[in-house]
Amino acid sequence: MKVLITGGCGFIGSNFIRYLLQRADDYQVVNLDALTYAGNPANLEDLQGHPCYTFVQGDICDRVLVESIIGSDVDAIVHLAAESHVDRSILDPADFIRTNVLGTQTLLDVARQRGVRRFLHVSTDEVYGSLGAVGRFTEESPLTPNSPYAASKAAADLLVRAYVQTYGVPALITRASNNYGPYQFPEKVIPLFVTHAMDGRELPVYGDGQHVREWLFVEDHCEALRRVLVAGQVGEIYNIGGSHECTNLDLARLIAQTMGAADALIRFVHDRPAHDRRYALNSEKMALELGWKPQVSLAAGLAHTVAWYRQHEEWWRRLKDERYQVYYQRQYGRG
Repeated sequence: MKVLITGGCGFIGSNFIRYLLQRADDYQVVNLDALTYAGNPANLEDLQGHPCYTFVQGDICDRVLVESIIGSDVDAIVHLAAESHVDRSILDPADFIRTNVLGTQTLLDVARQRGVRRFLHVSTDEVYGSLGAVGRFTEESPLTPNSPYAASKAAADLLVRAYVQTYGVPALITRASNNYGPYQFPEKVIPLFVTHAMDGRELPVYGDGQHVREWLFVEDHCEALRRVLVAGQVGEIYNIGGSHECTNLDLARLIAQTMGAADALIRFVHDRPAHDRRYALNSEKMALELGWKPQVSLAAGLAHTVAWYRQHEEWWRRLKDERYQVYYQRQYGRG
């Protein structure tokens, strides 16, 4: 199977490419990535020279480029490229609309034109909006996004659905809970907390810290994506939940404990606008149809993640450059 993976130099994309190539010898992977701030070629340095891997730098909105890459021999597209940080979408939504909506449309158009056999669109639980204290989102839950990022992903999901219904594009959608693990850009909450704790810096927790997220180790997500790509039913949506719920405050405490740091590092900061209170996914469909369940507990996954960031300090310190520091100070008030 020749697979085009968009956004393959990002966190989930780079983990997914490595996951495919390390576990099977029947994949040819083409990685299309624009190398924006979160796309890091260093994430895949270990694959340089791999006979089944090709990297192309470019924009998914560039139709001519996308057509030239897909040609007549790409069997499947796994669409991971996205602007994905909620705080950045609040500061400037334009890039999110362009990449997440127009970029998705470009890929769908070319997939239709070229007769691509599988189109896996990787979305997020944030399209469902905020959940109450009980229950879980199912694949039939309404889309009620509350941030520009979530709205752009919901729009992309609806485009995918429309292309299935109108044009017969063989597409599928996955919606996953919060991911964590190696190679995650350090503005995201877990690597932010980990790297700050390594430097003895404060861990900024939004609002009262009682916002609940469900955490999914990235390799569990990669296996779920592989199963949907191979055996999922065209036109279907699959929730991929981590089954490990945790408040942001408890997460900060768990990371501090895992790293031997003091809870005194935790600092409450002003809450962000329209901050969803809770996400949680019902993943029974993945279990029943594809035999998938998450295998890595939050404690084990965090221990592995903390160890990785300790062992790869040069990787994340390069990312905390002046641009990142300016952005961080705008968000949290100090460095």
